[in-house]
Amino acid sequence: MSSSSIAPSDREHADQPALIRVMGRASLTAAIVNGVIGSGIFGLPSAVAALTGAWSPLAVLVAGACVFLVLLCFAEVGSRFDQAGGPYLYAREAFGPIVGFQIGWLLLVSRLLACAAALNILIVYVGLLVPPVATPTGRVLTMTAAVTVATAINVTGVRMAAWTTNVFTVAKLLPLVLLIVAGLPQLSTAVLASQVVAQVEWREAVLLLVFAYGGFESMVIAASETRDPRKNTGPALVAAGIIVTVIYCLLQLVIVGVLPDAGRSTTPVASALQQVVGSAGATIGTAAVIVSVYGWLTGFTLMMPRVLYSMATHGELPSPLGRVHQNFRTPHVAIVANAILALAMGLYSSFAQAATFAAIARLTVFASTCAALLALKRRGRPAPSFHLPGSTMIAVAGAAFSVWLLATRSSTELWILLAVISAGVLVRGSRRSG
Repeated sequence: MSSSSIAPSDREHADQPALIRVMGRASLTAAIVNGVIGSGIFGLPSAVAALTGAWSPLAVLVAGACVFLVLLCFAEVGSRFDQAGGPYLYAREAFGPIVGFQIGWLLLVSRLLACAAALNILIVYVGLLVPPVATPTGRVLTMTAAVTVATAINVTGVRMAAWTTNVFTVAKLLPLVLLIVAGLPQLSTAVLASQVVAQVEWREAVLLLVFAYGGFESMVIAASETRDPRKNTGPALVAAGIIVTVIYCLLQLVIVGVLPDAGRSTTPVASALQQVVGSAGATIGTAAVIVSVYGWLTGFTLMMPRVLYSMATHGELPSPLGRVHQNFRTPHVAIVANAILALAMGLYSSFAQAATFAAIARLTVFASTCAALLALKRRGRPAPSFHLPGSTMIAVAGAAFSVWLLATRSSTELWILLAVISAGVLVRGSRRSG
């Protein structure tokens, strides 16, 4: 897509400095891995084991394969664009501004809720090391400090933010790789046999794993700050998807193979590390969660403001959100606004509340991008740089998977989704009438 076709909608934005392209393919791949591996993987292995027992590594692989179909759709669609916005931009180009706004709105809500979940997990684990953090006052101060530092890093420049994300990605992978390498030789058939469940719940396990595998959809948002995004987005997504799937599958295998009754553990990674490397493992596991969650928060603060920025430049959100800082060349107003919203949601929600709806909203975003691939493919423009063999069938399968999981949700959850969509209609309507 050419830059001219998505030019800012008003002169204020047209006259300001452009965002700078500094992220190469390696940094984008690291950002995607960082965006996917967040708080979920440190708690979900036990939840998946409780649902599917010794079959849980297979459940992780099946869910990974299904989500990978959606990821491939993002890879081809993303290779058609070179501007900020991600799924919002894809839906807007494929289906028009009304649908585009709703997808952008749901993307914002889902990621803000995911951030709220991550902040609550951060408090739990920091509180284990520093008990005053677990108090009501400590919780507020710690969350505020965490968001403030991540915001400052991202306001002062995308280069620093990308470098910080790379460091956190490596740091969060080290303890997971340690557990896999140390744990695989210690796998026990007797421990595997102990992972007994009354009834295997494949559907619920897959939905939980959608939360763990998600995040890549928001890591393609900052195309305006990626070098040659049409060329690099597809390979970066595929490489990151393979890395994450391999780590998740091996990690689940180790946890159910070394940790008896893994489904009852509240800290499966830390407990499994303690099992394979000794008493220091629990401390390593706790530190790993803190590093992982904070690394995810830094990546979130890098990517999500670009949706606010993109929607503002299209005249669908207040124009100040589309401003670019004269010196730092970052969408500083959008970054600060994003941080305030995320902090508010974190303070007034729990992990379970935030994570459940984030997964449901994410499925809608998944389905829209799969459908956008079909629409853009039929139109023939903008042309992709990443060509996906059998893209039509993959897009249909990815959309069907997303819709199927949505259809399994309770009526209450779907009513909440409808309420959020309705709120988006009101926001867009008030902006247009103003």
